[in-house]
Amino acid sequence: MNATQEKLKALLEQALIAAFGADYAGVDPILVPASNPKFGDYQANVALSLSKKLGLQPRAIAGAIALKLDVSEICEPPEIAGPGFINLKLKTAYLEAQLNAIQADPRLGVPAAKTPKREIVDFSSPNIAKEMHVGHLRSTIIGDSIARILEFQGHDVLRLNHIGDWGTQFGMLIAYLREVYPDALTTANALDIGDLVSFYRKAKLRFDTDEAFQETARQEVVRLQAGAEDTLHAWRLLCEQSRQEFQIIYELLDIKLTERGESFYNPLLPGVVEDLEKSGLLVENQGAKCVFLEGFTNREGEPLPLIVQKSDGGYNYATTDLASLRYRIQQDRAKRIIYVTDAGQGNHFAQFFQVARKAGWIPDDVELVHVPFGLVLGENGKRIQTRFGDSVRLRDLLDEAVSRAHADLKTRLQEEERQESEEFINEVARVVGISAVKYADLSQNRTSNYIFSYDKMLDFKGNTAPYMLYAYARIQGISRKGDINFKELGNNAVLLEHETELALAKYLLQLDEVISSVEQDLLPNRLCEYLYELSKKFNQFYDRNQGVQVLEAQEPQRTSRLVLCDLTARTLKLGLSLLGIQVLERM
Repeated sequence: MNATQEKLKALLEQALIAAFGADYAGVDPILVPASNPKFGDYQANVALSLSKKLGLQPRAIAGAIALKLDVSEICEPPEIAGPGFINLKLKTAYLEAQLNAIQADPRLGVPAAKTPKREIVDFSSPNIAKEMHVGHLRSTIIGDSIARILEFQGHDVLRLNHIGDWGTQFGMLIAYLREVYPDALTTANALDIGDLVSFYRKAKLRFDTDEAFQETARQEVVRLQAGAEDTLHAWRLLCEQSRQEFQIIYELLDIKLTERGESFYNPLLPGVVEDLEKSGLLVENQGAKCVFLEGFTNREGEPLPLIVQKSDGGYNYATTDLASLRYRIQQDRAKRIIYVTDAGQGNHFAQFFQVARKAGWIPDDVELVHVPFGLVLGENGKRIQTRFGDSVRLRDLLDEAVSRAHADLKTRLQEEERQESEEFINEVARVVGISAVKYADLSQNRTSNYIFSYDKMLDFKGNTAPYMLYAYARIQGISRKGDINFKELGNNAVLLEHETELALAKYLLQLDEVISSVEQDLLPNRLCEYLYELSKKFNQFYDRNQGVQVLEAQEPQRTSRLVLCDLTARTLKLGLSLLGIQVLERM
């Protein structure tokens, strides 16, 4: 109903001008959804804000606006409430017409962006030679959902995986690889590192306890940076081994990414330093080349520098991030660049964004956005860890969710005395388990920490994926029971007679507002909350009818209710797909 809200806003602006003159053109009528359904559907609060300027009581202002307000095609006559609120209730006939209009629309009335843009979403970003752990969960899931919503809105989205595939740690890994798997450097397909994390730990232990090995590792870094072919070959082997492990996770989560690691920008780093020197921003401090920042100080209260070249001539994350930012603006032509990382990196982004702006690298039409998120906590309220104190492997976490969903489904089938194939059970368990993990994360305000609980996320009651999936499957059950093909209903008139039908209809028509808000503020939990409320509204409608009054109702009510069911199922399917969640026809 975004279009509805825009129409009402325009009519309110016209009424303001008619009541108080042209000076009030462009004044925001402060139109918002009503806080309580008993007051209607929308509420205009502009009268309260104009009281001082007009020297009138808000109720008098509201009354004057209402007299000039013609919303007869959309709403019942406006009502003045409280100190001066203008309450608007949508007409049943208007709601019916809106639902009839979206039946044939695969986008369910959600308009595409008027001015599509090139947008980059930078998310996931694991490190080579390290397994993805629970710390990567939020960036991967939130980033994917944001990308899906922007793509649905018609933007040209580049999904970037800025992996950690360069740096001094590779000297250690390559040196250890030479010792343990020398054949891998000369023979194709000879590499079988196995547990890459174990390999990394053994290399690190060797580095920490053997000075001779430390020197060998440093020499490998020099060779890597100089482009020595055998060292580069070893580096590629390590990267490829990691990619294979990452891809297992991405396939489980249905994530698509374009990899562009730190190594991609390595040739561009000297140019970053050179251009910052030319702009007069670089200051040498204790041998390092830095840019001093505004608004950032150290513990002594002195200005804090952002180091872009270390005293030994090496570079760091900030240098790479500056190079990647320039490339994304100049080469990728991005107009909005979105970084999805944990909140702890907030200062880092604020700092290198500031340097890029000072250097004049950010055009006025380019928006930089850091999308921060909180921690995933265990049920003890602390960082989720294994009993050995390590970060939980993401693969283990997902496998456990699927395993628990499998056990829950088996129990439910026994209780219902249902017989299903093992293939059906495995597929439902996979979808429910993965969806539960995704939805539990996305349904939280991303800026907050949240408690990871398998029991809560797999519950069929409350704001969970299983609750949503069951609402969708319930509708498909009506289709099967009545041998109804929803696609063959065609464009049939919706008749809204009962309050549960009206409540469901109004919620169905809010999808465009919700998607538009997520597109702007990048908070997927708003879409989750909408789908949860929609599911509740449908279940209230369904429970009143017990499914029976849908199929056994007389025409035209029967077809009208079937259309409501179909629109609900399509809205749930579309909304869940934008969260990266697959629906099930049966559960």
